[in-house]
Amino acid sequence: MNQVVKLYERCVIACANYPEYWIRYVLCMESSGSMDLANNVLARATQVFVKRQPEIHIFSARFKEQTADIDGARAAYQLVHTEISPGLLEAIIRHANMENRLGNLEGAFFLYEQAIAVEKGKEHSQTLPMLFAQYSLFVYMVSGNAEKARGILVEALEHVQLSKPLLEALLHFEAIQSLPKQVDIDFLDSLVVKFIMPNLENPTVASATEREELSCIYLEFLNIFGDVQSIKKAEGRHAKLFLPHRSTSELRKRHTEDFLASDKTKMSKSYSGLSPAQSLMGAYPNAQNQWAASYGVQPQAWPPVTQAQGQQWTTGYTQQAAYGAYPAYGTSYANSQVPTSAQQSTAYGGYPAAYPVQPAVPQQNYVQPVAATVAPAQQPVAAPQAYYGSYY
Repeated sequence: MNQVVKLYERCVIACANYPEYWIRYVLCMESSGSMDLANNVLARATQVFVKRQPEIHIFSARFKEQTADIDGARAAYQLVHTEISPGLLEAIIRHANMENRLGNLEGAFFLYEQAIAVEKGKEHSQTLPMLFAQYSLFVYMVSGNAEKARGILVEALEHVQLSKPLLEALLHFEAIQSLPKQVDIDFLDSLVVKFIMPNLENPTVASATEREELSCIYLEFLNIFGDVQSIKKAEGRHAKLFLPHRSTSELRKRHTEDFLASDKTKMSKSYSGLSPAQSLMGAYPNAQNQWAASYGVQPQAWPPVTQAQGQQWTTGYTQQAAYGAYPAYGTSYANSQVPTSAQQSTAYGGYPAAYPVQPAVPQQNYVQPVAATVAPAQQPVAAPQAYYGSYY
């Protein structure tokens, strides 16, 4: 256990600003049964090293709730709401769920209402639509009060500009209602039209992608809960707004991909039963006749090697056997370089008939450990042969 603690302490020295390492440290101490060490590590993280990070405080609230420290958990959530990150949606949802687990349903409702009131005072709040949607879903799921949940969404439509999350939450709420359903298709259709067809009276900041996605969601909703006329109307509107306005680059890219795929299929089919040589012959039908006419009927230009020529190389290599003795090497090499004048005059008329014999360069005797004391046997010197055959 001491080794584990040392390893974690060394880790948090270098990674003290990362909450995930502190969380793993606390969980490891908890799993080993060292609750005092776990509380100590958590206090160091939340009060010193990562005290401005909401993640560690949310973990601290959940950890204290598991250890029956309810006041400490509420204090951790409250610290996030007021100082660390006011309006953080995750902290609000987790805090309300904790109050619901503790049986304090009114306290959970109060948390949502308080957060919504704070966000209403902000201009162009991005959290407010999600707060309304989450509050409505929470009310319906924990209490089953559909009227109150629907009233929360209607209130949101009055205070918040139309957005995709809010309308999606409204469609979802109508979809999960118990039977018999009383869905106001005309009311929902008017809201969807305002969102996907902005004008000067109903401006929207939603992108074309968000408007198209919401229109698709609404079509799916109508296919389940709508009638034939509403489906026909929504499909016509969707086709008129979004299908003709697809980007030209996207269509060209898709056409290019289809074209390449079809070409690959054709090539795989055409070459599946042919070898590479057969496919080449098929592409160039005259190539085989050209090769046959150019190379097939020509005789071999290389004459057969005579016995004398073969004997020439044997003799030359026999003379090289004296390579171990340096003085003999110079003599044999000089004699082997003397060509005959008859063969040279026939092949090369412009060159002199014969070359003078070069004197042998005296070689320096090197002391050899063993081979220097033994005189090599003198090989018989054969008559010099011509380097070139008679066909030259």
